[in-house]
Amino acid sequence: MILKDLLKEIEYSCLSGSEDVEIGTIVYDSRKIEKDCLFVCVKGANFDGHSAVNEAHEKGAAAVLVMDQVGNFDDMTVIKVQDTRYAMAKISAAWLSYPARKMKIIGITGTKGKTTTTYLIKSILEHAGYKVGLIGTIEIIIGDKHIPALNTTPESYVLQDYFKQMADIGTDIVVMEVSSQGLMMHRTAAIDFEIGIFTNIEPDHIGPNEHSSFEEYMACKSMLFRQCKLGIFNMDDKHVNDIMKDHTCQVVTYGLSDKASLKAEDVEYTNKNGVLGASFKTKGLLEMQAFIDMPGIFSVYNGLCAIAVCMHFNIKPEDINTALLQAKVKGRIEMVEVPGDYTLMIDYAHNAMALESLLTTLKEYNPPRIVCLFGCGGNRSKLRRYEMGEVSGRLADLTVITSDNPRFEEPADIMEDIKTGIEKTSGQYVMIENRKDAIKYCIDNAKTGDVIVLAGKGHEDYQEIKGKKYPMDERVLVKEVLEGK
Repeated sequence: MILKDLLKEIEYSCLSGSEDVEIGTIVYDSRKIEKDCLFVCVKGANFDGHSAVNEAHEKGAAAVLVMDQVGNFDDMTVIKVQDTRYAMAKISAAWLSYPARKMKIIGITGTKGKTTTTYLIKSILEHAGYKVGLIGTIEIIIGDKHIPALNTTPESYVLQDYFKQMADIGTDIVVMEVSSQGLMMHRTAAIDFEIGIFTNIEPDHIGPNEHSSFEEYMACKSMLFRQCKLGIFNMDDKHVNDIMKDHTCQVVTYGLSDKASLKAEDVEYTNKNGVLGASFKTKGLLEMQAFIDMPGIFSVYNGLCAIAVCMHFNIKPEDINTALLQAKVKGRIEMVEVPGDYTLMIDYAHNAMALESLLTTLKEYNPPRIVCLFGCGGNRSKLRRYEMGEVSGRLADLTVITSDNPRFEEPADIMEDIKTGIEKTSGQYVMIENRKDAIKYCIDNAKTGDVIVLAGKGHEDYQEIKGKKYPMDERVLVKEVLEGK
């Protein structure tokens, strides 16, 4: 492809060579530079691609894309842009013939709820007959293909390649999580979103190599609403006006307050055969009775958001309800079927904030007992262990301390740190290092009405020990325990 055709949607200056040069491939990793490529000089946390310009020249790159001044080359084209990450997003889309423009893209941003909401929306749209792709924290779904995710929002070239694969198999709609990092690094710059969604925001991802302040974090989130046609906002979040500032989209709001254009009321918590859920009525833009087989008020918000999206596609209320009840999210309050009269669930809650939110929600169902099983990752902050221990000791009736991903630490040492946190409370606990044995203990000692939470692993299907990942899926462990293996 001719370089000039790749550059037609960005502003640039040609410092040397010609824009009419033929490009063989696009590369942004200096380790993959090859002859006739366009090498994009990206500034990362640990490496600046500009330092590899001479290497690109030596290996026969057709052109380099820079944002800083570099040396002059008579036999290599040098293109200067204001931001190479932004330019790479546009160039990647052009290279792959703008695949996102062949589908409707729904982007979801927020601190919590993104993953669950993407699966809810996917379930409803598929039930209505649409072919839907998904890009998120857990996985990328392209038809029947499931690809484990490395980043919530992939690098722009990878993202466009996923879009191409989806478009090639006739995908109608793509639902994707859009992280603040992805927006800040312009990974989504080439996407004209059909819908942008804001779930909620709390101080998070603030620190070195992330965001310098909460204000910057909010500003990055708000970028989504200057590149979408319709914005759907959680009206009850206290920072919603900051996120909506300078938006250029049509607006729909949802929530429990009267200010929301789609409102939930008459919320009731349900427990059907050990499956915790909620029912609610919607008012405003749509009036219907809704049901969701996921617990807590945040599940009501996620359901409301999904309903708002599906209204845009004129989906009938009965189809919405059927799909809401069918939607399952791996590792996010995932109910596991058990033969006894108790509830067993798997959840990714792996920090104190998430665990407190989960356990507080479960207490609202007034179970006789909450049993919380979890461990903490090795080679990570000890503070997390103390905090999670204290939260579980305070909110659970019994904590089962076990191993998570010990990495290069000894599991027993990590468990002792968790114990330190629990002992600040009056909560009861047991310590069982082997995770399968710990799960067996919970199941063998389950009482009528118990809610048992296996926290921390969620969608992960491995355990990392001494630098190696060993297969370990909690769903498999539960099945083996129930079968007596």
